Formats: sequence, structure tokens, C-alpha cells
Amino acid sequence: MTHRFDPSSLREYDIRGIVGKTLGEADADAIGRGFGTRVRRAGGRRVAVGYDGRLSSPMLEAALVEGLVAVGIDVVRIGRGPTPMLYYAEATLEVDGGIEITGSHNPADYNGFKLVLQHAPFFGADIQALGQMAADGDWDTVDAEDRGVVSTFDIEDDYVGRLVAGYAGGSYKIGWDAGNGVSGPIIEKLVKLLPGEHHLLFTDVDGKFPNHHPDPTEEANLADLKRLVAEKQLDFGLAFDGDGDRIGAIDGQGRVIWGDQILSILAEPVLNELPGATIIADVKASQMLFDRVAALGGTPLMWKTGHSLMKTKMKETGSPLAGEMSGHIFFAHEFYGFDDAHYAAVRLIRAAHLSGRSMTALRSAMPELVNTPELRFQIDESRKFTVVEEVLARLEAEGAKVDSTDGARVTTPDGWWLLRASNTQDVLVARAEARDQAALDRLLAMIDDQLGKSGVVRGVQAAH
Repeated sequence: MTHRFDPSSLREYDIRGIVGKTLGEADADAIGRGFGTRVRRAGGRRVAVGYDGRLSSPMLEAALVEGLVAVGIDVVRIGRGPTPMLYYAEATLEVDGGIEITGSHNPADYNGFKLVLQHAPFFGADIQALGQMAADGDWDTVDAEDRGVVSTFDIEDDYVGRLVAGYAGGSYKIGWDAGNGVSGPIIEKLVKLLPGEHHLLFTDVDGKFPNHHPDPTEEANLADLKRLVAEKQLDFGLAFDGDGDRIGAIDGQGRVIWGDQILSILAEPVLNELPGATIIADVKASQMLFDRVAALGGTPLMWKTGHSLMKTKMKETGSPLAGEMSGHIFFAHEFYGFDDAHYAAVRLIRAAHLSGRSMTALRSAMPELVNTPELRFQIDESRKFTVVEEVLARLEAEGAKVDSTDGARVTTPDGWWLLRASNTQDVLVARAEARDQAALDRLLAMIDDQLGKSGVVRGVQAAH
């Protein structure tokens, strides 16, 4: 048996596509066979499997499990639950890898797979290799009696208990918006273990997402949470994406607390416990965050965007805490180093308590800077990295102050601007931050100038 994936389903950090068009049961079976073969060749035999609340997830899960057992892998089914619960299962059960079927924050007709092998991210070349294995039929074969065995394990209560183990936070009035994603049942159990007053929105899992799309990095998706916080006069609100690995937050006045601002709040208690520690953020983060970490005595480190790259860099540097603008927050010293929005929520509550200030006061104390959301410029896939290289070459010739960690991040007296190639789409991504609107306009003119010199049409789509 051979199978060739639609190339659009093979991404840098996961596998995803439109169900029925670029992703289906045959793909799930092939992923199971390919990943299972990799596990066996690495000396393993057992894989944990979970899935999110999308309508297509049970179908893909069944096909994936069949592919795994067909090559001799024993499967531990943990059932429906968020991606971080699958990560937790992979980290704590006697398994050699894990797969979550999830469309994450993508539209309802999407789905995909996030993979872990031997407690490490499985991404980049590893994912591309699965496609080649499928094309070549390079899978292990076993006799019928050697097929894998399927078992089930209910880990949800253990996972929720671990989220609050040793909790020492305060008592607050909090709004929680699960967006009909798979975090809903987790949040319902979690708030029963936390002090305070809790008001929940959309915790029933519904793969059609009838209320709003579950992406808390888009401010429009926080409208219901803002109303709830205002009507109930709550201290703050928390929101989650479709598979529970990205967090969003608002303060008591309904102001968004963006991913880098969340990380700046979380950094203080971590650095009090671990003075001088390295705190990592992606290249899209505000300079405010890096300055804040340094002021707290920590070592700020700017790194590439992408949750797998973040996890890898954390291990390399011994960093206890990292985060991205997208709301992925990683705790290594206390919670296994994977991105877990539920644990980030618990730690954010604790951080506010330890600071002795309200979430609104913490948000108000942050510098008021003017910045753009992510600006996306459509470009042919074959050109996106070349354009960034052209821009870097011109900037170097001009003597500009450039950080090339992930694209081009340029610092000027007005502030900074960023241009990088998307890891997952045929777009260039830009962002800029300045002290006032006039300075921001000058930074945007610099981006326009560089794009124009590389022949990129301006057609902009904005997205946080």
C-alpha cells in the first residue's frame, strides 16, 4: 500500500488540511503507519492518541489508530480532550510517542495532527519524511498476530488535578470563554478546584463553533467575554483556542492582554524563584517584554516563531519560561515544557496574586506603545524566503541595526519593524511598534519601501 499526501497538508510544525479535500481517512491511516514505523525503528512500541471536538476528529482518530496497530504499535486511547492533555499523557504514561488529532484555531472544516516522539517535538524534516515514507510505502509490516493492541485510559481528572497541584493563588472573579472548543470540560472541572467566583461561556464542545471562532488572538472573538466581564464586573477574563494550547486574556476594563504582555506578567514570579533565568519570546514580541525581563534581572532571548522551535530552544538553553504572541506559553521547570493554555491561566492568576495588584493595574502599568497587528502580504511560496534574503542584504548594505533570528527585525530611533516569511502559509508577515503614530507611520513606510524594491504587491490582510 502506498499513499501520497496532498503537499498542502504537510506543514513545518504539524499536519493539517481541509477535510474531504486535502485531508481524509487515507491520510490518517498513512500517518499512523509512518509514525508507527518511526516509533518502532527508534525502539518504541506504544503511542498515546487523543482528539479534539471537531466533527471530523472521531473519523480521523479511528483511521489513525488502524494505521498504528497495522504496523505493530500498541495504542493508548485517551479520548476527546485538548492538545496539552495529550502532551501530558505522552509525558507521564509509559508510551513512546503521542498524536493529537486537532484543527487547532483553524476554521471548522480544517483538521490535522500534532505529534510528539520520545518527549520531543516532531516537526520540520520529520514531518516531511512521513510524506516520503507514504509515497514510497516505506512502512513496517507485521503478521496478523503481531498487530498492535488498543487500550483506553481516562487521564482527564489526573490532568486537571496536576494543573492546580500546589496552587497558591488568590480569589478572583473571573470570566472563562472556551469558545465551544475542547477546553470546555477541562475548564468546568478546573474552576471547581479554584477559589473565587467563576463565570463560564461556551463550554459545551461543538465542532461547528456556533458562537464565535475559537482563536483568542483575534480581538473580535473576545467580544462575548468583554460583555461578560463588564456585566458581572469581573476582575478579568480568560479565553482559549480550539485545542487548548493558546490563551487569551482581558483585564477588568476589557482591554486585551496580548501574548507578550501575558508573558511579562508571568516572568516576574519565575525570575523571583530562578534569578537570572533565560526567558524566551518570539521575534514578534514587543521590546517592552525584553526590557521588562532584563529589568527583573532575567536574561531575555528573542527566538524564532513556532511552538516546536520554542520547545527545542528551551531545552537547549535551560529556559524555564517562554511564549509567543500567538498565546502559546511554555513552562519547563514545573510543567514539562509544553504549551498549555489551562496551566498558563492558573499561573496567570497566581502571578497577579503574588504581585499584590489587580490584573487591571498590571495592564495599566505597561508602556503605552503604538503597534500594528500582524500584517500579511500574499506572495508566491517560491518567493517568500528569497524576498526576506533580499531585504536582509539591502539592510546590511545600508548599515541598519538588524536582528536576523527569524526574518528581519530592524531597530530604529522610532521603534522596530519586522518582516519574516510565514512558516505555514504563502505570505510574508510584518509587524511594527513605535512610541507614537507618526513614528509608526515612518516604520510602515520602511516596510513598504523594502517590499516595493522586491516587487511585492501591497495587498495586506491584518491578523493578530
